[in-house]
Amino acid sequence: MQVIEDFGRLEGIEETAASIGVYDGVHVGHQAVINQLLSEAERLGVAPAVVTFDRHPALVLRPENAPKLLNSLDQKLELLEAAGIEYVYLIEFSPDRAHTMPEEFVRQVFVKRLRVRSIVVGEDFHFGRARLGNIDTLRKFGMEMGFEVHAVKLLHHDEKWPEPVSSTAVRRALAGGDVRTAAAMLGRYHEIRGKVVLGDRRGMAIGFPTANIPVSMVMAWPADAVYAGWYTRPDGSRYMAAINIGRRPTFYEHAQQSLLEAHLLDFEGDLYGEEARVEFVELLRSEHRFDGIESLVKQLRIDVALSREILNAEPSR
Repeated sequence: MQVIEDFGRLEGIEETAASIGVYDGVHVGHQAVINQLLSEAERLGVAPAVVTFDRHPALVLRPENAPKLLNSLDQKLELLEAAGIEYVYLIEFSPDRAHTMPEEFVRQVFVKRLRVRSIVVGEDFHFGRARLGNIDTLRKFGMEMGFEVHAVKLLHHDEKWPEPVSSTAVRRALAGGDVRTAAAMLGRYHEIRGKVVLGDRRGMAIGFPTANIPVSMVMAWPADAVYAGWYTRPDGSRYMAAINIGRRPTFYEHAQQSLLEAHLLDFEGDLYGEEARVEFVELLRSEHRFDGIESLVKQLRIDVALSREILNAEPSR
């Protein structure tokens, strides 16, 4: 996959079918758009491309209310490549870019840069200055500039789910600890990445050593609780894990920040300094304060046994 920098040098790009969006999470709604995009690219004999942003636009437009991110830029690019996208046009989102009028944006990016033949977007798509552009204006530009426009209906992952799949809906599920629903909307387990740091070694002292990963303030994390999940090391080896996110109230009365602690099942070794990938499969229980080490250890044994049972029964992803 080729990543094209905004206004960077561009030589010999073939014609494309393209989509545009923040693509935070690359969830099943995004995947539906991408699947339609791939079909369009194949029909027209052109390359599939996605236009996206180097940061969430809300970080520029309303930083005080910017949402937590479901994945980093690197993760997003990995997911787009895995989905079959050949070109990503990476917009450097700035106040100036936010004020670009819709027609100018389409002409600059889609027509001049990507040589677009077909554009595929979700039916609720808006773009350009003050979100003035929509499906109707895009179709008008398409008739003038020579490209087709296809709108993909919003997707519901479950008949009982009251709202369409969206990055906001995934964040809401995570905030409630509902990692199962989040996974259903993402089409995969929600994953956190980070570097393992040295902790206070309390877990090791009580027989449950953990890999400790600080909570990033910009990323979306599941609610403070205990989860069953998977831990993947840089070499690709994957381990069952009982995962705690929280402030460890049994040991600390007023911890300032939550910490992710993953106890790897059937593992012995040193993980400090490694980049970890942690996937959340199922909520086990809420985090709470225990009246002593003995009661904590008893509960940890239950958590580990339940994690093993759940993960052994889980289909491979």
